[in-house]
Order: sequence, then C-alpha cells, then structure tokens
Amino acid sequence: MSLEELIAQADERGLAVSGVACLDRCVPLLGGDDEALRPLWGTLAGGPSDGDWGEVLQQTREKLDAAAGGAAGEAAELARGMLATAPLDRSGTALRQWADGCSAGALRIHLLLDGGGDAEAIDLTAARREGRTDGLSPLLAAELRRQTAVLELVAAHGAAALRSALEVSTEGRRVLRAAVSRRSRRDA
Repeated sequence: MSLEELIAQADERGLAVSGVACLDRCVPLLGGDDEALRPLWGTLAGGPSDGDWGEVLQQTREKLDAAAGGAAGEAAELARGMLATAPLDRSGTALRQWADGCSAGALRIHLLLDGGGDAEAIDLTAARREGRTDGLSPLLAAELRRQTAVLELVAAHGAAALRSALEVSTEGRRVLRAAVSRRSRRDA
C-alpha cells in the first residue's frame, strides 16, 4: 500500500503518530534535543482525549521556539511549519491535513538536505502515491520507507506499536542530524 493510501486510511491515532514521527525526525532543524517531543509521544498512548494533547503540544511549541541553535533555510522553515500547524484538537479533518502535510514536508526536507541532483526533478507526489523508491536518493528513499513503516505499525498494532514507531523515528532523527551536520560543514 502506498504512503498516500496509508494516510487516507489511518485512524486518528495513526494520523497523530505519523505527524509526530515526521516532526520528531526533523527536530534537529528546530534546535531541539532527542527528548523534545517525548511528552507529545506520551499523549498518544490513550484515546483522542487522553494525555491532554493540546496542552502538551503548546508546551512543546514554546520549548522549541525558545531553543537555540535551530537551522536556517527552507528545510528549517518546513520543520517550523510542521510544528506550527499541528492542530490543538487531536481529531477531525485538521489532524488528517496536518499528518499529510507533515509527510510531504518531511520528504521535502530530506530531499533538500540530500543535496544530490536536481531537487526540482523529483516528483514527491508520485513517490507518495506510488510508494516507489527507485530513482530516489538514499536519504529520501529511507524517509519514505520510515513513514510507511510507522503507519503500517500503528494500523496493525494500535497503541502497542508506539515504542516501535518511536524507534523508527529515533533512527531517522539520527540520520537527519548527520545530514544536517554534513551540510553545514559543506556550506561553511
């Protein structure tokens, strides 16, 4: 199943996990540490009203807005947009739109940070719709696979998949942090 289909079929928990996982992988662009989104992850174990998603989201925004060392450029702006557009209510159409936007934004971020080839020549919409990784850079292909894996885990196992989804996201964050570091050394 393609990434686009997985997002379309995901329930509210799946959408929230997908969005938080995409944002979590992009936290290095926001100047956040590895624990920056841990409280937000904690709200995902219960139902839509459990864990006070809105309050924890607002605290997370404030913490990351105050964090020093955030990156500059289009990739960082996309990550900031992912955080800023997260809905305070963990249900409904706004949540689906946010998860879809986070997916597209995270893929664009990985494409920009890869720096190999012509970023404009890559059709991210087709990659999401078709679920194909051939012709994509390794960094971008890995992000597409991570997003798919997170949605499949939550669809198959519900709240029990949160630890596995977090592990997938943590690996992706490390990869992105290395890409950001490589890029900053190259641009220095």
